[in-house]
Parts: sequence; structure tokens; C-alpha cells
Amino acid sequence: MDGQETTGVAARQVPALAEAVVDLLNSRPHATPQLPDTLADPATAERLLLPFREPGTPAPSEHDIVQVTVLRDALVKVVSTPDAWAEVNRLAESVAFHHVFSDDGRVTLRQVSGSPVVGGVVRAVAELAADGRLARVRVCANAECSHAFYDTTRSRTQRWHSYEMCGNRANVAAYRARTRRSG
Repeated sequence: MDGQETTGVAARQVPALAEAVVDLLNSRPHATPQLPDTLADPATAERLLLPFREPGTPAPSEHDIVQVTVLRDALVKVVSTPDAWAEVNRLAESVAFHHVFSDDGRVTLRQVSGSPVVGGVVRAVAELAADGRLARVRVCANAECSHAFYDTTRSRTQRWHSYEMCGNRANVAAYRARTRRSG
């Protein structure tokens, strides 16, 4: 198992929107060995940002990718330290939305200004935050790893993106430190 609780048959599913945000967060340089910034590659950036774009919108421009990179880095701070919203708020000011009410009583947001891809990321984060799912997006407690993940545990206490890779290493290191002190 990878440190995730299961419910009888299968592990809880990660919502598609949360998975897209986690993929965006993991596009930054992180882990050991250092992974590259995958937003720097236009083709990879276009693929990563596809879930945040409305159908028919143009591919993200270089300027869009720079803005999303800054937004991504601010979101990493938010999921690591929940009181770090100031930069996200500043970046969210560059896009505007109107409420659209449907006949069946649903409300959606339609972006009316700003970069479509930045607006898509802002809308996704707002949706996840509004229903409490953003709190399940975390950064691995292993400082050398810092891989983002979605906590699917019932208790919402998952600390490592992978127990086998990071959790076990941390537990072994803690055990060895305790035995050195007591021995």
C-alpha cells in the first residue's frame, strides 16, 4: 500500500480537478534528484494546463505560462502554509468572473477578463477551497521530496506522498536516532 487507507475494495478516488491541481503543483522543480520545471517546456505546459482551459480557448502564451508559474509557486506555499494566500489573491485579481444562474438553480462562473488559463487555475482552486477539498492537497513531509499529493485518508492525516518512499525512510531515521541516543 502507498500509505492511503482503503475502503474495502479500492482506495478512495482523487477528484479530477484536485488531480489537475496536484499535477500543476508537481510541475515545479522538486524532489531528489531535482526534477525540472515542466512548465518550461511549452508542449508539456500545454498538456498540464489543458484541464484548466475552456474548450476552444487558444494554447497558453509565454506570458500566460509565466503567470501560471508564479501562481503555482504561490499555491505550493498555500498548501504548505495555509496562511499564505496573499500572493494567490494578488494574482487572482488579474481575472474577473460573472455568476451565471441556470434554470435548474445551479450557479457557475464565466470568466470575462484576464488570461483564460490563469482564470481556469483560479476557478479550480476556488472550487476546491469552497468544498473543502483543497485542504486535502498537501506537500510531502519529507523536505527532500516535497512532492504534492491528494490525501485520500479518512482521517486526513497523510504526511507523505508515498509511505514506502518517504514515510518508511523517515520512520527508520527516527528509530535510528532514538537508538543512538539511548544506546
